[in-house]
Amino acid sequence: MKIGIIGAGHIGSVLARRFTELGHDVTVANSRGPETLKDLAAQTGARAGTVTDAAHDKEVVIVTIPEKNVPTLPKGLFAGSRAVVVDTGNYYPQRDGRIGEIESGTTESRWVSQQLGRPVVKAFNTIRASHLLSNGRPAGDRERIALPVAGDDPNAKVVVSRLIDELGFDAVDTGGLDDSWRQQPGTPVYAADLPADAARRALSDARRPAARA
Repeated sequence: MKIGIIGAGHIGSVLARRFTELGHDVTVANSRGPETLKDLAAQTGARAGTVTDAAHDKEVVIVTIPEKNVPTLPKGLFAGSRAVVVDTGNYYPQRDGRIGEIESGTTESRWVSQQLGRPVVKAFNTIRASHLLSNGRPAGDRERIALPVAGDDPNAKVVVSRLIDELGFDAVDTGGLDDSWRQQPGTPVYAADLPADAARRALSDARRPAARA
């Protein structure tokens, strides 16, 4: 599968490494340009490219950058693209500044979708990068960690869930994108590394925080 990764931080670097190991054709990009990614490309086997390279002619594009940087991506980045777009981001006001729509109750990934002008699937946001790298387990393993997946397109969620399975994790359906608050920071499933049944209970038990604006 042709996968683009926009963002070369902890999660982006791990996904570049793991997907390349699994035989996928991976292009990774950051805001500073491909010349700054030579070491990462050498370490992971992924191809370093521009943000446009990472988005063009891909089946899956993973956006894994701070929320505050999402609006700075090139306009029309996904014009004409049929790629499944995955958002791994989490909103941290101390880093991202105050984003009024999110403070008012819009889910993080709904806001990202609005900025990109594209539907997105929210995934890979509840697990530490080091655990994503090393804690995958075979299917059926009782200690296999579950990763929540939220989105409005069932077919897109199937694609992302298959990739999660390849990485050694169980995908658990959170519901639509407006339900993705259940996997945001501060909820019971966030950073908890739960198996599938426990993750489903945690998602069900989550309580939506009151809007702050």
